[in-house]
Amino acid sequence: MAATLTEVAEHAGVALSTASRAFGEPGRLGADTLHKVLAAAEELGYEPGRSRRAGGTPRGTTVAVVVPDIANPVFGAFVKAAQGEGRHREQTVVLADTAFDRDRERDMIARMRDRADGIVVCSPRLDAEELPALCGRTPAVLVNRETTGVDCVLTDATDGLRQTVDYLVALGHRHLAYVQGSARSWSNTHRLGIVTALAEQAGVRLEVLGHQAETVAGGTAAAAGVVAGGATAVIAHNDLVALGIVAGARTLGVRAPADLSVVGFDDIPLAEVTHPALTSIAAPMDRAGAVSVELLHRAVAGERRLPRTVHLPTQLVVRGTTGPVREGIA
Repeated sequence: MAATLTEVAEHAGVALSTASRAFGEPGRLGADTLHKVLAAAEELGYEPGRSRRAGGTPRGTTVAVVVPDIANPVFGAFVKAAQGEGRHREQTVVLADTAFDRDRERDMIARMRDRADGIVVCSPRLDAEELPALCGRTPAVLVNRETTGVDCVLTDATDGLRQTVDYLVALGHRHLAYVQGSARSWSNTHRLGIVTALAEQAGVRLEVLGHQAETVAGGTAAAAGVVAGGATAVIAHNDLVALGIVAGARTLGVRAPADLSVVGFDDIPLAEVTHPALTSIAAPMDRAGAVSVELLHRAVAGERRLPRTVHLPTQLVVRGTTGPVREGIA
């Protein structure tokens, strides 16, 4: 069996990404490093042509996917789609979970940049300006964080939130609430800006509640504030928060949708099996996973082009937690 690029890298004592550059971009390596890799390849009988598809793109490469919380169904769907795309392209996808911790995220990226051929960072908590420098020369794709110099994939909340506000206004709601996620979340800032503008355009009151953990517990904690504020409908940062709001409001004697309409974001599988089923804005995170690996594959292959920003639209999915304002409340 022919030697693989991974075996060449190990034999030469260099990172896989370094070995890959020896055959794709030799000018980026020092003379001594290049010599070590080529000597190892010759000794092992490695043939670069065999490690490439007919289209000339590399096989056997490794992609690191960094996510903030693999236990969240949204990121689980993202990783599954990324792995599927990687398998299709004969790439190995390795996973790092940062637990929403910025220091851990920084450490994971710093470790992966020399061990992987490319990095996908999903919903990072680090500042956008820090990420390209942290990734260094290793090709990177950012998901739900926008900056210059690298490929970005964004789930665009504009359509989904416009549909949601229009729908709630049509149901008679004139006092809305928005429960925020993390202060470090690009998605939270993006969604808050859109819903604020839409509420103003529609002439309805919007009450913005403080930042919460992006979990069911975070939503349960926010429920009292939603109820006390008197909003008749609430849009939550994500579905987990929305489910927590439904449960927390119920303990206060407020039920969805009779007393309070609740809308989540992401449309996770749980949304359609809860009782009542959760109205949610579907965000195509599975598509984002596949697109991000595709973009990274092109970058690792050495295709020269300007960085791209891909916008993926969202869509309102109406279920049982939303309904008309109860008579006498609007």
